[in-house]
Amino acid sequence: MDPRDKSAPTQSEGETNMSPRRAAWAARTHDDETRALLDADAHHFLHQSVSTPCLSAIARAEGVWIEDLQGRRYLDFHGNNVHHIGYGHPKLKAAIAAQMDALPFAPRRFACQPAVDLAAKLVEIAPGDLSKVLFTTGGSDAVEVALKLARAATGRHKTISFWDAFHGAGLGAASVGGEQLFRSHIAGPMMPGAAHVAPFACYRCPYGYPDRDGEPQLDLCKMTCAKFVRYVLEKEGDVAAVIAEPARAVPYLPPPGFWAEVRQACNDHGALLIFDEIPTGLGKTGRMFACEHDEVVPDILVMGKALGGGILPVAAVLARRELDVAGQFAIGHYTHEKNPVSARAALTTIEIIEEDGLVEHAAELGEYALERLSGMKDRHDIIGDVRGRGLLIGIELVKSRAEKEPADDLAEDIFYRCLDKGLSFKITMGNVLTLTPPLVLTRAQMDQALDIIEDSIADAVGAH
Repeated sequence: MDPRDKSAPTQSEGETNMSPRRAAWAARTHDDETRALLDADAHHFLHQSVSTPCLSAIARAEGVWIEDLQGRRYLDFHGNNVHHIGYGHPKLKAAIAAQMDALPFAPRRFACQPAVDLAAKLVEIAPGDLSKVLFTTGGSDAVEVALKLARAATGRHKTISFWDAFHGAGLGAASVGGEQLFRSHIAGPMMPGAAHVAPFACYRCPYGYPDRDGEPQLDLCKMTCAKFVRYVLEKEGDVAAVIAEPARAVPYLPPPGFWAEVRQACNDHGALLIFDEIPTGLGKTGRMFACEHDEVVPDILVMGKALGGGILPVAAVLARRELDVAGQFAIGHYTHEKNPVSARAALTTIEIIEEDGLVEHAAELGEYALERLSGMKDRHDIIGDVRGRGLLIGIELVKSRAEKEPADDLAEDIFYRCLDKGLSFKITMGNVLTLTPPLVLTRAQMDQALDIIEDSIADAVGAH
């Protein structure tokens, strides 16, 4: 399937695995051993547009690197946002091994010290008064828990969320999510009451307002994107929660004051505010949580991905104490909810982030990268916008800066050229080179990656 085929779903979460460029790259890159493993993988697993059939086959992952079966190494600027502390951190592996020797599992009805310690630590680092916790084995399940909790606490079932957002693959999470890729193949209705509005996106405003070099013109738009959330809250009248990414993983950053406006609208209409920090939490944006940039505290915060240190799956829901209202019922009751090994992995991951100053490092290195990318934009007209915070960075490619028409084909060309040079990342929305490297990345490694991107841009433009 050609991704430019109008019958195909809009690409959002990653580059498609069905394009002619993917097939051509695989044909000239893979050896027989790799092809055999990829064929076996495709035989056994359900096919999905952005995962199976797979891009390649990985044999090793260490630090900021992944290595394929043929021994080629790639700087991993994707990593599904799990690799904040790098792959295979020795302190994390030792902690997991020690915990398996001491207590490998705790049946659901029993307490264990690692789980209690993790809950206390999350409350310590969380913004505001989020002081009640529940663990799950993945972010999608954590979103489902947050939705159930909001319904129980408010007695309402409706939600407001944003088009183009990703909140997980489960039915409830996909219902509040806004990506066609995860919704449109499902026959019948999604979760009832899930209303959507257009998201903030100042460079490419869905409400039609012009930007000023990627920045909002608030004197003109009057923050329509936030006011429309209030409008729908007023019209619906009985919304349980607004659920959103505080910084969109595309990435897009909210205009100044956006979340304060939405927070006040939720307060005025009795709705809870749920922040999905699954990809952005634990320092990715240069603060422990992305919402701290905007000084707005949600009623419920969901986190996951990097919490398990890139080794174990674990996620968490943090809520205000007043929302602990469903004690007579089972909200999560997951078999591995308080798994001591997963809890130890999360505790150790947070310790590493704090002890090594990785949040501060992400802020500093991200600022440096954005400065370099700004210079790159001056040299290459196909770069329409550069944006981000910390180590959540986007490079939006366009055919014309005046018209902003997405340069999807060029973005895909650049992606495979970067792979050939040893850099892996993700394309989002079809034309945004999305860079989410681990927090342990060095400045020299960042320079190496940015050099690869600029060289690949120049090569691709020259070939088109």
